[in-house]
Amino acid sequence: MIELKGCGTALVTPLTSSNLVDLDAFSALVRWQVDSGVNFLVPAGTTGESVTLNEEEYRTVVRTCVEAANGDVPVVAGAGNNNTEHAIHLSRIAEEQGASAILSVSPYYNKPTQEGLYQHFKAINDNCSIPIIIYNIPPRSVVDMNVDTMARLFELKNIIGVKDATANLNRVDEQKKKMGPDFLQLSGEDATALEFNLRGGAGCISVTANVAAKLCSEFQNAALSKNNSNLLAKAKEIN
Repeated sequence: MIELKGCGTALVTPLTSSNLVDLDAFSALVRWQVDSGVNFLVPAGTTGESVTLNEEEYRTVVRTCVEAANGDVPVVAGAGNNNTEHAIHLSRIAEEQGASAILSVSPYYNKPTQEGLYQHFKAINDNCSIPIIIYNIPPRSVVDMNVDTMARLFELKNIIGVKDATANLNRVDEQKKKMGPDFLQLSGEDATALEFNLRGGAGCISVTANVAAKLCSEFQNAALSKNNSNLLAKAKEIN
């Protein structure tokens, strides 16, 4: 079972002046992240221009991240889409390119019901073989996956947790109570990562880590060690 705790970086995708993916810069960024101590990497997510990458660029970004990481840390590829069939397609590509897991966002714009959310993620679950982290981000997708729907999905074989960008810290407690400690809870908001961890979260998929990888990884490692004094000190450094 892969370890997806601590600091995961929502990697940017560097582009050249011609709007092509700068693979040399991207590989260097990945190695700098690994050398700075991050726990896992998230390429081709929404921070990484996922909605504007074409299929070949997506495939190349995931593969390049896996190759540059060289097995030192897991790679969790962004593979979400509001078209269920396309989300399945991206998930399969990510798996083929060697990703350890996928991050799949709730369908944006479509405003699915809770049953629609369940069926969307169940279809992805049924058509891939690697762990899936649900990305619940109501400000962007409009819909909020409720705790009961999440609990139903957690019963499926590949769904292991959530990237929670609700900014509602009570959800950490509610989800832990409903799904138990084995349900992986990662913050999707750097600004709430401190309290998220103190309430029992397991880490953060961080945008800030793109520019402060060592500090963000030290902060998350302090959280995992339950060293609250060190955690608060690192939080002050970040702020």
